[in-house]
Amino acid sequence: MFAVVKTGGKQYKVQEGDVIAVEKIEGEPGSEIDLGPALMAGDGDNIEVGTPVLEGRNVTARILSQGKGPKITILKHLRRKDSRKKTGHRQKLTELRIVSLGANAAKEETPDGA
Repeated sequence: MFAVVKTGGKQYKVQEGDVIAVEKIEGEPGSEIDLGPALMAGDGDNIEVGTPVLEGRNVTARILSQGKGPKITILKHLRRKDSRKKTGHRQKLTELRIVSLGANAAKEETPDGA
């Protein structure tokens, strides 16, 4: 089973147990956070797409660590002007382990599928 979740302006396809690095989310390592409702969920050929989200399909994750990504070097150069500027950037990241994808509440209420 998989779900597509949106955090930090990006979308991630996740399964239970996956470890992902997302843009910084406030919280202490070891604490659980709710990433909100899934945009899409699927299990084999059975795929559900939200409009825009799937209500009742909240994705829960545990914070593993807070850190920084690799350094990105930015070099600006104006030719024939003897002008150069070199800067860098390291994005703050949070490493998450997906704990649960949640279950659709509507399907749990009717076990016979009707």
